[in-house]
Amino acid sequence: MRLIYITTVAFISTLLISCGGKNEQITTGDASTNSEQQTYTDADLDRDSHTLSNYREVKVEHSHLNLEVDFDEEKLKGSVVHSIQNMSGVKEVVFDTKNLEIKNVMVDGAKASYRMGSADELLGVPLIVEIQPESKSVEIEYETTEGAEALDWVSPELTAGKGHPYLFTQGQSIFTRTWIPIMDTPGLRITYSADIKVPSHLLAVMSADNPTERNELGEYHFEMTQPVPCYLMALAVGNLEFRAIDSRTGVYSEPEMIDDCAYEFADMGKMVTQAEELYGAYQWGRYDIIVLPPSFPFGGMENPKLTFATPTIIAGDRSLVALVAHELAHSWSGNLVTNSTWNDFWLNEGFTVYFERRIMEGIYGKDYADMLAILGYQDLRRSLDELPSDEQRLKLALKRRHPDVGMTDIAYEKGCFFLKMLEEAVGRAKFDTFLNQYFEEHKFETITTEQFVDYLNDHLLDSAEKKINVAEWIYEPGIPANCPVVVSANFNNVEEQLNAFYAQNDVNSVIPDQWSTHEWLHFLRNLRENTTPEQLELIDSRFNLTETGNSEIACCWFEKSIYTGYMNGIDNKLEEFLVTVGRRKFLTPLYRALKATGRSDRALEIYGKARSNYHHVSRHTIDELLDYSES
Repeated sequence: MRLIYITTVAFISTLLISCGGKNEQITTGDASTNSEQQTYTDADLDRDSHTLSNYREVKVEHSHLNLEVDFDEEKLKGSVVHSIQNMSGVKEVVFDTKNLEIKNVMVDGAKASYRMGSADELLGVPLIVEIQPESKSVEIEYETTEGAEALDWVSPELTAGKGHPYLFTQGQSIFTRTWIPIMDTPGLRITYSADIKVPSHLLAVMSADNPTERNELGEYHFEMTQPVPCYLMALAVGNLEFRAIDSRTGVYSEPEMIDDCAYEFADMGKMVTQAEELYGAYQWGRYDIIVLPPSFPFGGMENPKLTFATPTIIAGDRSLVALVAHELAHSWSGNLVTNSTWNDFWLNEGFTVYFERRIMEGIYGKDYADMLAILGYQDLRRSLDELPSDEQRLKLALKRRHPDVGMTDIAYEKGCFFLKMLEEAVGRAKFDTFLNQYFEEHKFETITTEQFVDYLNDHLLDSAEKKINVAEWIYEPGIPANCPVVVSANFNNVEEQLNAFYAQNDVNSVIPDQWSTHEWLHFLRNLRENTTPEQLELIDSRFNLTETGNSEIACCWFEKSIYTGYMNGIDNKLEEFLVTVGRRKFLTPLYRALKATGRSDRALEIYGKARSNYHHVSRHTIDELLDYSES
């Protein structure tokens, strides 16, 4: 395993504080563990190792999709036209593909010579096209195949309405190449447009300017005029209805869910206003959300103009809308300013979690945001217990490894607490001024960790403040000693009631009737290891947690029940949850708990029923966890 590792903290400090981008060399690999060592020059730090394309020599400036969505064959069929600039005068342009069937290639309207390069199990197969220095466009005719990892073809019975099929894409991290032959790297931003043909009874939407009603022909045109990395190109097709929240926000979902979704997202407009008050104007026009079928593997995906979201956030009480604030915050951190490589993923997510909590504090108060921060810190501590040291660093080294390896609470929560540490070090007012300037000066650009640290040193930290341990936070495992400590009076009260529960072995007199989702999560996460099944049965008989419709509470409750041995009480509902919910965040700890407690057979029995309902992202994770093989 390769990892970015700098042999001494002193050297890191010299690199970060003194020069940053001046032909320095960074040695990767840890001699103490006999891992492979490799030297990177400064020029390597912002070159994406997860693309086979020659995006540094030839630049795609605009891509136009012309696709038909064929639900019968479960294929996308058509073409993409890339407008290119041959910056280096090379004779070939290389695009990323994976599991695509290439039909034909044209350069500037004429049939072109092309070949498929050597297959790479992780990265796919490069499509190599002959061009001239003056070439301006490359048109690729193609079809997707059943190996298109980005595409989820959802059968009607797995949708809310049960009557129509559904399709959605998931491009992050390196899956866009499985539905578009493209330079699949976050280091390149492009504009795009699309003409999409779908069955006339369905509606197509994209991460672009969107229609709000179906048309009789099933033909839709889309424009994204701001440059975005291609992992943010996204498409969804289904029996969709739109409901406006206010003049610039709204929600798409199946008709059966639209009332519940509109209720849940009632504060979306307030969130956009609050975000603008913090860090400048929203740059994308509208901010809408589409609630997808349960197989969507993530909580949300920040596709610009149209966040893709899981139905598991529809709790009926608006208690899980921090996810909306998170995806909205990506409109600045991630979408407006993007990590140049997946090694720098924390620049997207750490900033976004910090920003999310500032939005939530502005709308719902400091107590609310503090509870979110403490739960986030608990997630971070758990990740540190589970991850090897090389995956505990903010700046990662993922060459020859899938970028999803880095999509952990290290990027999200350690990144957030690093920024909160900076805020406390310089003061909130100064830090907010810095972030406003950062977003404005880097908008529609990509950035590496090293470039950010240079900017941090030049624009925020004075000579005294540079003594804070920036390098330790970024390049070392674990949590530094100056990590901010967050205290919540609400959670202190929960802990008192938890202690009373164990002292009295009674729930009626110590646990209140009304707790927020966050208070319940804190209570459940802090149940003692020696808790008995009988004690969980007491809690369940009083609060019926096994039947809860709140997915966050359900997952935590099921996991604690598995480890405690309270299986008789939850088994049927656990199976129902795992079969109907495809969000990887919930699947992983539950299958892991079953395996860890000697219930692998039960885990595989449930997984056999559920696997076809999951997106590729979730299947890949659980396949590895359970050592599952279709054969």
